[in-house]
Amino acid sequence: MILFSRLFNWYFTRSALPYWCILLIDYLTIIFCGYLAYYLFNGGAEVTSHFWPILWDLLILLIPYTIAFRVFHTYSGIFRYSSFVDLGRVALAMLLGSVIAYIGYKLLPVKSNIFLVHYPRLILLLLFATSFMCATRVIVKSVYDLFRIDNYSKRIFIYGAQDGGVSLAKSIRNETPNRYTIKGFISSDASMQGKWLLGLPVYGEKEDIVELMRKQNVSTLMVSPLQTAHFREQEDLVNSLISAGIKIMMLPSSAKEWDGKSELRYSQLHEVDIEDLLPRDKIEVDMLAIGRQLNASRILITGAAGSIGNEIVNQVARFEPRELILIDQAETPMHDVRRMMASNFPDLSCQTIVASITNQTFMENVFRRFRPDYVFHAAAYKHVPMMEDNPAMAVQNNIYGTRVIADLAVKYGTKKFVMISTDKAVNPTNVMGCSKRICEIYCQALNTFVEEKKKAGGEDSPCTQFVTTRFGNVLGSNGSVIPIFKEQIAKGGPVTVTHPDIIRYFMLIPEACKLVLEAGTMGKGGEIFVFDMGKPVRIADLAQRMITLSGAKNCEIKYTGLRDGEKLYEEVLNDAEHTLPTIHPKIMVAKVREYDYEQACQDEERLLEASFTGDDMAIVKIMKEIVPEFKSRHSKYETLD
Repeated sequence: MILFSRLFNWYFTRSALPYWCILLIDYLTIIFCGYLAYYLFNGGAEVTSHFWPILWDLLILLIPYTIAFRVFHTYSGIFRYSSFVDLGRVALAMLLGSVIAYIGYKLLPVKSNIFLVHYPRLILLLLFATSFMCATRVIVKSVYDLFRIDNYSKRIFIYGAQDGGVSLAKSIRNETPNRYTIKGFISSDASMQGKWLLGLPVYGEKEDIVELMRKQNVSTLMVSPLQTAHFREQEDLVNSLISAGIKIMMLPSSAKEWDGKSELRYSQLHEVDIEDLLPRDKIEVDMLAIGRQLNASRILITGAAGSIGNEIVNQVARFEPRELILIDQAETPMHDVRRMMASNFPDLSCQTIVASITNQTFMENVFRRFRPDYVFHAAAYKHVPMMEDNPAMAVQNNIYGTRVIADLAVKYGTKKFVMISTDKAVNPTNVMGCSKRICEIYCQALNTFVEEKKKAGGEDSPCTQFVTTRFGNVLGSNGSVIPIFKEQIAKGGPVTVTHPDIIRYFMLIPEACKLVLEAGTMGKGGEIFVFDMGKPVRIADLAQRMITLSGAKNCEIKYTGLRDGEKLYEEVLNDAEHTLPTIHPKIMVAKVREYDYEQACQDEERLLEASFTGDDMAIVKIMKEIVPEFKSRHSKYETLD
């Protein structure tokens, strides 16, 4: 056993055997099998008496086999990594070598080779040698797989069988040193359950997976990329795995989706973040159609350094627009945007401008100089408690800033103006949500005014189309709940949740921005598009999952009470009663009350004037008059309702 172990370590710690060693092993196999074939036909006495003539004839046969080995590169492989493809090459090489030998025997005048004279011996030699050579490779690979397992390797299950699961398993088995030992597969396919795959059992997801993993001392579950969406929906299974302290590894939510064809390496998986486990439907967007519209256009993006604006920049830049004009008032984040554009899109003309959208004179100079074809307006103050305390800034930045950009878009012939709104604009309960609703009102009223003016003047030239997109929380955005929870957990807690029953809708930033682009390009003007945000998430459950995933001990959840202006749940008006369908199943058009443009202008003028008085109650009173459905919650402004 010690001798075998030393031999094993000598061989398997080398990068590979030299090619001549592999060729020599194959030669010896052919010679051995040749004697075996002759023995079966003629007996042991004949083998003994004709030993040297048999050897000579076998050495002659090595010439055509060497040619075939060269054609199929059978000696270029590494025994320990042999696959079915390698075994196929061996079989084809042996067949080709036998054919070459027999044809040569028929064409050449010398007819003395005892294997070619009696061709059944050649056939038996072919079968034996092919089997022995393949068996050698299989045995070496099996021994390698068996003995190279590190005593400290982690035992794992793979969620998902067939293509995705098999690809993962092969990636793991080909790794050196071996960090993981696969103990089984879990499949949602009833036809696969109870069967064996790659020599390993396949279990059904309805079985007690946690108990199975405990019995086999399995500490990790790797999820096949083809099963990620299905796995997220198995909330009971996910919760039981997390509660049992079992590590879950899957493709990160930000990763490019696996196409099912390219090589998959388990190293592409990572230990899950909470974002990876939130249930959500796959969102399909026709990016090529969007690209055809935006390609070679001048595109202006406000709030370009923010979470949404920055992702829109990334997605739009891929369509090779003629020029990008990026605006944000935050200097350091804009510096980061400038560096990112220079690194990722060096050939794209890009202007990074530090400015406030409320500076009407400066913004007019920007529009006059660049005359953008498309405007994506993402600039806004978004934090609910901050705007409850600073309603004047909500008016000046969100409402007046939007009006400045919208009016300039009309003046300088922008084709389309896409405004990013929020689900908090639906039946608003806070200043921030109401400010965004007033922005929606103005853009929709301005769209109608421009269209009517064009019709009245009999103009044929296109006018600016105003489109609004409305959605809920995006995962990982600046100041959102998940980064805050991570910080609190890292400090040992407590994790602060405002209310045990509060729920929110979540969407990935890239997915939200794809829908923004889709809605923006499909809109004809005047629509307020709402997105299907999927299933709502209970924030207390989210916090508990994050604590469990982190492995933190004695980290408590503390309920602090609803903040000013906060509601238990957000509305996006995505039910059939309040929306109309579009060609995209995830995008609907909201049915909302429309406002007269002149009245909208007067309301905004009155509101802007009040914002300079510093009288919070007076400002919010006007906002409630403009948006009667604005009913404050947990706020000092409730006295105005």
